[in-house]
Amino acid sequence: MKSRTWLAIFIIPMGIIIAAVPQNKTKPYKLTADELLSEANTRTQYVTPDVVADMIVKKDPSLRLIDVRSQDEFEKFSLPGAINIPASDLLSDQYTDILNQDIKMNIFYSNGTVAANEVWMITRQLGYTNNFVLEGGLNYWFDTILNPQKPSSTSPDEEFAKYDFHKSAGMALGGGGAIQATDNQASSSAKPVVKQAGKKKKAAGGC
Repeated sequence: MKSRTWLAIFIIPMGIIIAAVPQNKTKPYKLTADELLSEANTRTQYVTPDVVADMIVKKDPSLRLIDVRSQDEFEKFSLPGAINIPASDLLSDQYTDILNQDIKMNIFYSNGTVAANEVWMITRQLGYTNNFVLEGGLNYWFDTILNPQKPSSTSPDEEFAKYDFHKSAGMALGGGGAIQATDNQASSSAKPVVKQAGKKKKAAGGC
């Protein structure tokens, strides 16, 4: 019974988003519902805001942030360096080389996690790898990275260390005023330019 409940949680929303994207006639799905459910249950698709913030601050070249919200939302606010691939355009051929590759660590995000997780499920059904989801989405990002709450005086040292990291990362990434500061700033590139290139082979034992 529990398995059926999880199946409903993950597969029903996926059906909704599939109905919103262009009809998929040229990209056959490679994973069954049971295989997808098994992967989703592990929750290994999620990457924490701490990890993402650290990668942004360090300008890690392996990171690629993908905003799956509408272009209007993306232009009002987006994470540093992010590109915009609206969920409704997911199956467009112009994005295949971005989503189906083994070089970058793609991290989908939306306001919460539902839309980004649905996009991840579709890419996994297509057999694509190296795609992940920002845990908690932008809502959690604002709470943890841009506006961290100072721990109480009785909190353990680990909580203060985490707070100090969030505070320094938040300052480097715009601080608590990031939403207001970017409301009137349009992104310089709403859609990425895809360059055709040969794909590198994965190193043996890779993740």
